[in-house]
Amino acid sequence: MPQRQKPAPSATRSKSARTLEAYAAAAPGLEPVVAAELEALGLTPRAENGGGGVAFSGPIESIARANLWLRTASRVIVRVASFRARAFHELERLARAIPWERFVSGGSAVTFRVTSRKSRLYHTGAIEQRLAEAIEHRLGKVSALEAPQSDDENDVPGSRAQLFVIRVVDDAFTVSADSSGALLHQRGYRQQVAKAPLRETLAAAMLIASDWSGTTPLIDPFCGSGTIPIEAALLARRMAPGLTRSFAFLSWPEVRSAMWEKLREEAVSDALPKSPVAISASDRDDGAIGAARANAQRAGVTGDIEFTVRAVSAIEPPHEMTGHVVTNPPYGIRIGEAERLRDLYARLGQILRKKCPGWELAMMSANSRLEREMRLPLSERLRTRNGGIEVRLLTTHLPPVVER
Repeated sequence: MPQRQKPAPSATRSKSARTLEAYAAAAPGLEPVVAAELEALGLTPRAENGGGGVAFSGPIESIARANLWLRTASRVIVRVASFRARAFHELERLARAIPWERFVSGGSAVTFRVTSRKSRLYHTGAIEQRLAEAIEHRLGKVSALEAPQSDDENDVPGSRAQLFVIRVVDDAFTVSADSSGALLHQRGYRQQVAKAPLRETLAAAMLIASDWSGTTPLIDPFCGSGTIPIEAALLARRMAPGLTRSFAFLSWPEVRSAMWEKLREEAVSDALPKSPVAISASDRDDGAIGAARANAQRAGVTGDIEFTVRAVSAIEPPHEMTGHVVTNPPYGIRIGEAERLRDLYARLGQILRKKCPGWELAMMSANSRLEREMRLPLSERLRTRNGGIEVRLLTTHLPPVVER
C-alpha cells in the first residue's frame, strides 16, 4: 500500500479538481478494512448507514488513486445527483438537469442498475427509460442502452458500458456513476481456478485484517489456485492491484490521461523488485498448484512464492520465530462433508502447534464444529460471505512448544 500522500498545492481550481462524493462498495463485513485502506491513501473515510461500503470525497485524482490501490473494495462509485421525485414528469425534469456529460460522451453505451423501495415510482424499467431519454436530451445523441451485468459475471476488465447506479428510497433518488468498470477483484491474473475459488478482494482482506504487513514469512497450506499467496506477494512488494487493468473513469470526458499516467508511474517506482519475506504455498492437488503457478506468473510474482504439491502434514515453515499462516481450508458445507473433515481439522491444529509455534494463524471458517476440532483459542476478526456462504475470519497466536 502506498505511503500517505501529501496534498498537492492548490493553484487555480480546474474541472479535474472538483470535489466528488464517492463510495467504495464492499462485501458486508469488510467495511473496516476498506476504511483503513482509504485512510492509508490519505483519504478520509466515512461510514454509511446500512453498511456495504465506505464513503469518501476528493478530486478525480482521489477516485483514480482509490481504484488503483484499493485491495478489498468491490467498486468505487461517484455521486452524480440526488433529488426527490414522486411522479414521472418530476423525474423527467430533474433527470434532464443532471450533468451526464461529465461521465459519458454522446453516442456511448450506458447501462443502469435501479433499485426502488417504499417509493411511488417503483417500476425500475420505466425509471431506466426516463433516465436514458434524459441522457439523449442532454447530449444530443442517442446512447446505446445495454442490459446491466451481474456483479457475479466474470467479464473482462474495461469491457463494460458506463454503468449508472440508481437507488430510490422513500421517493429520494440517488444517481451514481460507476468509476471502476469491471469489479475491482478482477486484477487480471486469475484466469485459472481450482475448486471453491476465493475472490482476490477477500483474500486481501484476510491478510490485512490479520495484521500481516509483508514483514514476516507467510504460508498457506490450502492454497488452491493461489489467490492468498499471490495477494500476499502483491502486498509485500507494494504493487498496486489495479496497475495492469483499465477503469470506467478513464473514459470520462473530463479525465486527463496525464493524471492517470503520473499515478501509474508513481506506483511502478514505489514497488519493490522482490518480496522481502518468504511466501510458501502448498496444496495436495497438483492441478491446483499448476493453476496457481500460472496465475502467479500473470501477476508478476512467480519468483516471490514457493509453490509445492504436498499434504498439510508435510508443510515446512521457515525457521523464523514469527510468521503468519493465512489459509482457507474446506468448509464442509454439504451433507456428510463435515464429518469427513473432522480428522483434517484436528490434524491441522496438531501440525500448526508443532511446526509453527509462536506464529499467527488466520483462517476462514464456516463450521464451528470443525473449528473446535483444532483445539485452539480462535477469535473472530470479521464476518462476511464467500460464494454465498457465511464465513468468519478467525485468528489466534499459536502457542510455543513447551519442553518437558
